[in-house]
Amino acid sequence: MTGTSSRDTAPVGGPAARRSDASRSAILAAARERFATDGYERATIRAIARDAHIDPSMVMRYFGNKDGLFAAAVTLDLRMPDLSEVPRTEIGYALVGHFLALWDENAELTAVLRVGVTNAAGAERLQGIFRDQVVPVAQRVCPDPEQVQTRAGLCAAQLMGLALTRYVLRLPPVVALGRPEILAWLGPTVQRYLTAPSP
Repeated sequence: MTGTSSRDTAPVGGPAARRSDASRSAILAAARERFATDGYERATIRAIARDAHIDPSMVMRYFGNKDGLFAAAVTLDLRMPDLSEVPRTEIGYALVGHFLALWDENAELTAVLRVGVTNAAGAERLQGIFRDQVVPVAQRVCPDPEQVQTRAGLCAAQLMGLALTRYVLRLPPVVALGRPEILAWLGPTVQRYLTAPSP
């Protein structure tokens, strides 16, 4: 008969697991507060660890780096509009207008986009936001249910491309565009992706 170690017999969800969960929760709570107060660029792993009363190495162990921590800590609600009262021919304009307002007032969204293009965890977070919040909007208006994912993806490409060039890369010609111009250029494109017959 072979012996068993305490590791073999330790129950799942025992004291060590509970300590681990508590540590992760403390780190995430501290990170949300620190990111909200200092912004992404100025928040540091060391400051977040100090706020959570945890060694900085533990933050790195659980989340890898600041990008991974930010992606795990920040939950974003795109506050997608109710399109039931919007005329079908104006849905594209309504979505572009909504996202313009959202990008302008929500620095966290820009930070998530910046993290998403450089970090796997951030990319997963953006994919989750797309899946849970953008796809359902497309489902309600697309003429062909089997193409919902494709059409929603094309809309996201336009909207995220605008955000990347306007708010992250800050390309001067895009930054210089006023809201009416952006609506005039992008509204018909997003409208076509959502409601036009399949090519």
